[in-house]
Amino acid sequence: MLIIRSVLFNAAFYLSTALMLIISIFTYPLPRRYLIKLAGIWAKVCAWLFTTIVGGSYEVRGAEKIPKGQSIILASKHMSAFETFALVPLVDDPLFILKRELLRYPLFGWALLKTDMIPIDRSAGLKALRGMLLEARKKMTADSRQLIIFPEGTRRRPDTEPVYKFGISHIYHALKVPCYPVALNTGLFWPKGSPIRHSGKIIIEILPPIEPGMGMRPFFEQLSETIESHSNRLISEARAANEDLPPPTKTEA
Repeated sequence: MLIIRSVLFNAAFYLSTALMLIISIFTYPLPRRYLIKLAGIWAKVCAWLFTTIVGGSYEVRGAEKIPKGQSIILASKHMSAFETFALVPLVDDPLFILKRELLRYPLFGWALLKTDMIPIDRSAGLKALRGMLLEARKKMTADSRQLIIFPEGTRRRPDTEPVYKFGISHIYHALKVPCYPVALNTGLFWPKGSPIRHSGKIIIEILPPIEPGMGMRPFFEQLSETIESHSNRLISEARAANEDLPPPTKTEA
């Protein structure tokens, strides 16, 4: 049943994504907010498909902490594809930093252009960082957007040593807005690099903000410790409640 549920969900996920991208074409002549709303609906559909087909449940804790109509940073643990869409409906006007190469994909790249995200050339090093900071400050100042970012830069499996990038400190220092750490346990149920989807209770937890004004190094240490300690707590809770989940293993990303 585990394999059957996983196959059915993966098929439904990709079909719903393709449908959303086709429908998104009709929003191109309209203001950006219409495509943002469509993306939010798609995200809720994907979460519903996961809980319905794979089984289990999904909970967001602390969503009430996120202020409406205000520029903030959501700095999230990154374990799976789930949080890349599940965080979208939690904010009014999400802003992502993404690889420039993604813009080359038909439909998907066009949607990214329409939603006015921030593409960067990661091979450009410090030049890319400076350009990204300028773009983020401009978009967030003009439209009070909410930056969703994964400080590790890529997905990490549960039980893998974290590798946070110091660039998040530069972003926090430059933008001067509250940063909300986000803990989660999604990697237990949607494992990186595997087509298998496990049932259980997915939890995403919005933690109290780190207000602007902290030094870059203290901020970095507090952010990474907060995200890791709370994510580990959520992972332990999930394993205690579901004996069918894979056991703890120390692995490389």
